Amino acid sequence: MANRLINQMGLPRSIANIFAARNINTAKEALSLTEFELIELLDVGLSEVASAVALISEIASPPYQTVLSLMEQRLQNEHLAGHLSTCLKGLDEALFGGIPFGVLTELVGPAGIGKTQFCLKLSFLAALPPSYGGLDGRVIYIDVESKFSSRRMIEIGMRSFPDVFHKKDMAQEMAGRILVLRPASLSEFTESLHKIKVSLLEQEVKLVIIDSMAALITGEYEQGAPKQHSLGWHISFIKSIAEFARIPVVVTNQVRSRNRNEVSHYSFQGWSRSETHECSPGYDSHLVAALGVHWAHSVTIRLVLEAKSGQRFIKLAKSPMSPPLAFPFMITPSGISLLSDNGEELSGAAINEIHCQGHSDIISNHLGKHQ
Repeated sequence: MANRLINQMGLPRSIANIFAARNINTAKEALSLTEFELIELLDVGLSEVASAVALISEIASPPYQTVLSLMEQRLQNEHLAGHLSTCLKGLDEALFGGIPFGVLTELVGPAGIGKTQFCLKLSFLAALPPSYGGLDGRVIYIDVESKFSSRRMIEIGMRSFPDVFHKKDMAQEMAGRILVLRPASLSEFTESLHKIKVSLLEQEVKLVIIDSMAALITGEYEQGAPKQHSLGWHISFIKSIAEFARIPVVVTNQVRSRNRNEVSHYSFQGWSRSETHECSPGYDSHLVAALGVHWAHSVTIRLVLEAKSGQRFIKLAKSPMSPPLAFPFMITPSGISLLSDNGEELSGAAINEIHCQGHSDIISNHLGKHQ
């Protein structure tokens, strides 16, 4: 708009010619000057300048929009974009339908907190028929740490949707829609990404999960060599997969202890393998997400899984559509279940801090086999 040509704006020929003679050709050039500067430069009266500036401003400036029109436009875009329901009512409502299509969603938290459990449930939901709220498609599950359990996924499905599994061969059909890749190195992972992008549309892939990105990068750079350049390429490529196919892409991330010299309110910093933190019993540290600044700004949705005083929480820490919220949850035979659909609103440092107080007690005393 700012570069619109003045001679194409319908100004009176006489004033348009004067602008051209003074080498003022675009709206930006005209509006960068005050009316008094234009009077002196163009050698015309105030009324003529004011009339010309008003017309140029009206044409060059974008039309105003009301809050109502913006809300309606946003709802329309979200409807067209689509979501994968998590079957967690409170979280789905906060996300306006679930995990959004076309962007990166991150799950971050300490080991054993439930990230893989969440991913297994999402995998099953994406493979379900639409009549059960699913996407009726294939899932590509990149299992970096060999944590994928087909038995556990089938258990989650049977407990969550018993009607589906009563149908003949339905369990086999659901399991057959989930393709598991286990790259042993970053180079293998890179090769897998290229293959995925080619087969996305042919195979009707509706969800891509990477569990976990941090483990993959850590294993490649054990000696602390620079990795942000390589990570930057992978971030861009993964985002392009989400945008190209308009599907949800979910990536898990690990945590590390915050360095003493880090700013306390900003949790996205660099990390190394030696800093990755495993929670000890009763320990409540100020943990932060791994993978650095570039990664943090690339994810659209960040879900933090943490434990405080023996209770697990899933925290919506970053979202363009919701305030930060925390929901208490537990892991059951049917997967992650919220204890309340009413999220507690968060503010300040609590949004980005990650705790694991009493986390080991939860694992050993309550949920054992479901980790």
